[in-house]
Amino acid sequence: MSPTTTTSRSVPTLGVPSAAPLPDDLEAMLRRVRLPHIRRHAPEVVATAKAQRWEPLEVLRALFAEEAAGRERAALTTRRTAAGFPTGKTFEAWDESMSSIPAPTQQALRTLEWVHRKENLVLCGPSGTGKTFLLEALGQQAVEQGLRVSWFTLEDLGVLLRRHRADDTVTKAIARVLRADLIIVDDIGLLSVATDAAEGLYRLVDAAYEKRAVAISSNLHPAAFDELMPKTIATATVDRLLHHAHICQTSGESVRLSQALTGQGVKPLA
Repeated sequence: MSPTTTTSRSVPTLGVPSAAPLPDDLEAMLRRVRLPHIRRHAPEVVATAKAQRWEPLEVLRALFAEEAAGRERAALTTRRTAAGFPTGKTFEAWDESMSSIPAPTQQALRTLEWVHRKENLVLCGPSGTGKTFLLEALGQQAVEQGLRVSWFTLEDLGVLLRRHRADDTVTKAIARVLRADLIIVDDIGLLSVATDAAEGLYRLVDAAYEKRAVAISSNLHPAAFDELMPKTIATATVDRLLHHAHICQTSGESVRLSQALTGQGVKPLA
């Protein structure tokens, strides 16, 4: 642990092996006021403070630094779980040179300024050209920056619509989705689109228009969505989706297929 310091002298680091447990009344008090991270680290902080003769302010600083850091970690875990990412891929594993999207464009997307401006992102191109990977990495970065993200497939939207149509709560369900700052819809165009899914996409894009950022990946350019769904729904959806959208088209051969053909898709058998 390295507590934050507001003076020119750094707060001493912890590392005292014999840390006595907190008195029961203090333990109970910290539980009551909901300071779990202070409660967890207080014995070590107190022992270190005694051994290294900390000033009272250094003790307070160390305790509240632990509480703040613990809450940030918990909030990040909560946001990441709520997002529902499919694989957990981040930019740590991303190789921008493998993408046909220009590097300056990739860097601009990673700033997430478009999310804060409530603009949309459309990634379209052949399967295996990194669309889903890039969307998930962007979503993970948004979560790490404190934003809320929701991940869907087109089929998920159809299920959502059917589930809430019976009791006429579709509008409320979409409103709950829009609590996220960024809504991602992945893999449009791989399968035929059911009417419920097409309507779900329209309702989401319409409700999010100029209020939230929506990012989609598709094998088809949105201009061809009328090949997947009724023309009326496709036209209304694309009109709202593209009005404030960044469109990035990927190209090239499938990275997955290329790796498979060169033996990079699996580890060698022992």
